[in-house]
Amino acid sequence: MVDQSVTFNYITAISGAVIFTWILHEFTHWITSESLGYESILRLNSVSAADGQQRTDWHKMYISASGPIITILQAIFAFKVLRTKGWNKFIYPILFTPLYMRSLAGAMNLINPNDEGRISDFLGIGLFTLSIIVCGLLFFLVFKTSRKYGLNWKFNFWTTIVIMAVSSIIILSDQFIGIRIL
Repeated sequence: MVDQSVTFNYITAISGAVIFTWILHEFTHWITSESLGYESILRLNSVSAADGQQRTDWHKMYISASGPIITILQAIFAFKVLRTKGWNKFIYPILFTPLYMRSLAGAMNLINPNDEGRISDFLGIGLFTLSIIVCGLLFFLVFKTSRKYGLNWKFNFWTTIVIMAVSSIIILSDQFIGIRIL
């Protein structure tokens, strides 16, 4: 049986994975925007054009796609490590966090189109289409890993709770304090 204890070290690893995932995702939006020639502002949970610059529709799609692409690649990398190197509960949050992050983003499409929602809408395939595909892929990776290592519902439940708490702190900090990174 694999180690599924939720210890202080595991909670710290989850917190690190959430912060890493959020910053990597937003940084990828920022670097894509900058590389397309737009001076941009990077915050904890958003990237925006500085000085009211107007991006082209295609550039908006490239920028929107870059974050989810790196997040999916992160999950695939963690999945491959867990499949080839064996169980490591400190790698698991690097796989699990993208599922939570993209699921939350998909749900937020109800309020304001998010990355995959904007792209789906732009392509005319329905607001939730790409979100469902991305979440399905990420769920598949988490499910296969959970099944392979016999992870119980309590371990996944507490992993989800800690991810929710840390990501909520990031999102609320960005909304109320507006922490600017770059």
